Amino acid sequence: MKIYVCHPKDYDYENELYKPLKEFNSNNQHEIFFPHDRNNIQNNTSNIIKESDLIIAEISQPSTGLGIELGRAETFKKNIICIYKKNSNYSNSIKFVSDKFIEYNNSEELILKLKKEIIKFKPKN
Repeated sequence: MKIYVCHPKDYDYENELYKPLKEFNSNNQHEIFFPHDRNNIQNNTSNIIKESDLIIAEISQPSTGLGIELGRAETFKKNIICIYKKNSNYSNSIKFVSDKFIEYNNSEELILKLKKEIIKFKPKN
């Protein structure tokens, strides 16, 4: 499955998000695209979002760039799983692009909850 990960860039996404997701996918079962990975910075993310089966959006902090990516994902009718840290103050407008939200306390809990959702995932046609 092709998964696109979007997030604000003003936090330690390398350790808090990318590292746990890479460990979760250590067997390369999924093709996960990390937009701010050094190798991916010059890619056209619009096309990558369009070709993805699932979008995982870290919404703990409001972000203009994240909002743009989620707007693209909605336009392409993509399934979106929104993840956020407990007690974070994410934008209420996110509820218009997704009805799937995962609250987490730490990376271990995040991965456990994401695994359950990904197993249930059914791609849109």
